[in-house]
Amino acid sequence: MTGSRKAYWLMVLVAAVFVVYAVYTNFIGDPKAAAFLDHKTDLKRALHVSSWLTVMKVHVVFACIAMIAGAINFSSAILKRSQRQFHRWNGYLYAVSVLITVITSGYMAPYATGGKAASMAFNLINIIWPIFTIIAIVQIRKKKLPQHREWMIRSYAFVFTNLLIHTLHTLLNDGFGMDYANSYVISIYATIMLLLLASEMVIRTVLRRT
Repeated sequence: MTGSRKAYWLMVLVAAVFVVYAVYTNFIGDPKAAAFLDHKTDLKRALHVSSWLTVMKVHVVFACIAMIAGAINFSSAILKRSQRQFHRWNGYLYAVSVLITVITSGYMAPYATGGKAASMAFNLINIIWPIFTIIAIVQIRKKKLPQHREWMIRSYAFVFTNLLIHTLHTLLNDGFGMDYANSYVISIYATIMLLLLASEMVIRTVLRRT
C-alpha cells in the first residue's frame, strides 16, 4: 500500500470513528447536551434551549454527511472515469452539507462558550470553509483538476473542526487544568491555524506523490 493510500484510509478511519461518536453523543448519550450547556454562562442574549438543540442536531447531521461525502470523493476508485457522475453529485451533496453546517453554526455562534472571542472564531470558520468549497467547484468547472483537488483538501480539512477543538480543549482543560471557557477559545483559534497548516502539508506531500 502506498503512502497516499495509507493516509487516505487513516483519514477514513478517523472520520468513521468520529461520526459514530458524534451521532452517539448527540442523539443517544446526551441528547439534551446537558454537559455542554452547563458551561454556557454569562450569555449576552437569551438561549432558547429547544431551538438551539434542534439547530445543533441539524448541524451535527450535516457535518457528518459532509465528512462522509468528502471522504468518499477522495477515493481513487470514485475518481475513475466510470464513476465521474457519482463523484459530481456526491460533491454537490458535500457542498450543500457544508452550506447547511455553516448556516447552523452561524445561528449557534452568538451562544458559543467563551463569549465574543469564540463567536468571532466560529464566524471566521463559517466564512473560510464555504469560500474554499466554492473555489474548488469553480476550479473543476474550469477543468483545472489539480487546483480543484488542492482546494477540496483545504475545504475538507474543516470537517475535522469539532474533533480538533474538543481534542485540544480536553488537553488544555483536563490535562493542564486551564479554565474551561478560556481553553475552549484557545482551542478554536488553534484549530483554525492547525487545519490550514495541515491541509497545506497534505497538498505538498501526499498530493504531490499521487
